[in-house]
Parts: sequence; C-alpha cells; structure tokens
Amino acid sequence: MDYNAYQKTLASELRGRECPFPQAEYDQRLESLRARMAADDVEALLLTDPSDLFYLTGYSTFEVSVHVALVVTADSLTLQVPSIETGPAMITTRVDNVIGYRWEGIGDVLDPLARALGGHATTVGIDYWHGSLRQGVVEGLKQRLPVTRFVDASRMLKSIRIVKSPAEIDYLRQSARITGQGIEAAATAIQPGMTDNDIAAIGAEALLAGGSEFMSMQPIVTVGQRSSVIHTNHKRCRVEEGDPVFLEFGAVWQRYTAPMMRTVVAGEPTARMRSVFDGCRRVVDALQSSMVPGRTFDYAARAAEHAMAPLVDEVFFSGVFGYTVGAQFPPSWVEGSGFIARGESAEFRQGMVFHLPVCLRIPGQWGIGCSDTVLVGENGAEPLTCNPWRLD
Repeated sequence: MDYNAYQKTLASELRGRECPFPQAEYDQRLESLRARMAADDVEALLLTDPSDLFYLTGYSTFEVSVHVALVVTADSLTLQVPSIETGPAMITTRVDNVIGYRWEGIGDVLDPLARALGGHATTVGIDYWHGSLRQGVVEGLKQRLPVTRFVDASRMLKSIRIVKSPAEIDYLRQSARITGQGIEAAATAIQPGMTDNDIAAIGAEALLAGGSEFMSMQPIVTVGQRSSVIHTNHKRCRVEEGDPVFLEFGAVWQRYTAPMMRTVVAGEPTARMRSVFDGCRRVVDALQSSMVPGRTFDYAARAAEHAMAPLVDEVFFSGVFGYTVGAQFPPSWVEGSGFIARGESAEFRQGMVFHLPVCLRIPGQWGIGCSDTVLVGENGAEPLTCNPWRLD
C-alpha cells in the first residue's frame, strides 16, 4: 500500500477524528482571513508555519522539520504534506484537498504547489520571515509562475490569531492547570544534593501524568550561577545549599501552551534575593494593571520599566516584558503575534493572552524569575496560571 492508498483508507475510517475544534470555528477563522486577503488584494496565501496550518485546519504532528504547506484562496484550501505525514493530515483535519509528495523527494513539491497557486492568483502572499518557508520552494515557484507577484503577508494571519476565541482560552486554562502541577511537583522536591536533571525529571513526569501532550519546549531548570545566564537549561548541575533554582515549564493541551516561571531557593533566601524577587512582583503587577484594551504595548512596557527602575543598574533583563502565546510546536511556545516592549504601537484587545517572562539576573551570581500567563480583560490582565509567588 503506497501513501495515496493509505490516505484513502484513513479518510474513510478516521477522517478528522482528532480535529481539535468544531467546523464552525474554522469557518469563522477562514472568513476573517479571506476578508483580510481581499482587503489587501492578495488572491492566494501560501502558509508553511506549522502553527498557522494548525490554526486554520487542525493539522498537527510532532514532525515539524519537513516541508508542509497550505494554499488558501477565496474558495479553496489545499494542504500539502510529505508521505510520512499522510496519517496526521487525515486524522487531524477535515480538509478536502490534501496532496502528498514523496518524503525523500522534496523537489516533487513544486509542480503541484505551482498548480494550486497558479490556477487562482496573480498575487500570492507568503511569510518571508518564518524559517519554515524554504528558499528552494520560493525560487522554484517564481520560476514556474513568472507572472505571479509574491508579496510579504507575514502579519496577515498573526493579526487574527492574536485574539483568542473562548475555546482557545479554555485550552490555555487547561494548559495552565497542568503547568502549575508540574512546577509545584518540581519545586516541592528541591533540596541540596539533587541535580537540575533530577528536578527536571520530576517536573516532566508530573506534566505528562497530568495530561500534557508533547511540549513545544521541554522543562527548563537551572541552578546557582547558571541561573544568571539566559536560555541555559539543565546540565547535570548539583544544587548547593542556598542556591536559587529557576523553573520555567509549559504544558500543552491541544497544542496550546500557558507557560510559567518560578524560582525556589534551596535554603534561606538572602536579603538581596528577596529584593530582586520583590522587583519581579512589582514589574508583573505594573504590567497586569497596564494591559487595558486601547492602551499600547509600549505603554505597558514603560510602566514595567518604571517598576524595575530601582534594580536596573544591577540586573539584566531581555527587554521584552511579554509575548503572545497560543497554539505552537517545537522549538518554541512563543506565538510571535505580539510583544510587550518599547516602541511597540499595537494596542491591547480583550482576548489576547501573554506570557510575562520577568526574570532578573545578576550576571555570574544568580537569577530570580517569576511569571504568569495572563488574559487581557476589560480592566487589565488576569492570570491563567496560578503562581504562588514565593521563594521557598
């Protein structure tokens, strides 16, 4: 049985069985996207980001290194997947037009994709800024469609995805619940003599036992001096008495992730640690009260900077006080549709969901991080995660 026969058999038995939303939700999303396409005079949209495909069709897989594509026009959807992804395409989507190609034959994608695009459009929108769009695909399509104009549509779908539906918010609440369980299990177990791997293993077990799917990022655990270095992770390092242990976890429910940070001291926190921890609390409080519909992301960032001012000369901070989260795949849970930072003129709207990754690091000594994933409401942001906000 080849992959085409496999596809037909699965379609008759399991089609759409694991599609995470009812059809009405997808219809609404497509209606919004097609209205945006029409307003921008984009006749066809070529999407290759796995999270975009998931958002519009339900397509989900743990194999995100291969070429996949979705062609959206005013009246059709065409999903292109390699032979090894025929199963996920059948079981997670209800898309009528699914075309396959040989996994080992990446060049086979071009002619079918050109036909799907060329039959509908002289203007095609693509995401020039996402790493999933291969240069070979772009160049091959331009050769096959010489009169077609390719335009940057990288913000088009993201501007829709940034506001979550009630069903999406429910999935994020489920993720937040499991994230909290995993962090609590890891935090409770911390004691001198353990390694960061030991702690990560306890947390990962709790996340999986709680119902998490495969995660967009594995549990992050660093101890002592290594907690002062941004974007490091567990590496068999021993916890010593008095070490801060930094934890950042994100469980997945129907591909939706609500991350959370927490820091636990293996012993008695010093006065300086408590001072930095209090700074984290001030920053998050300032953010949550500033995240009011109609205010800009820049406004909230400036409020957060004011709250952090007493510590600004001694701690390192990334400069991004919040980023949108939703449905994602490895290697990251960051949605990328919005960032709370200086100069960002976008405005908050109800239904936006942000992780507020406030971690303040004293280089070469330690870092203290505490965060919540929050939902923008009428009067500010409310936490979806349940961080206990303590150091012990």
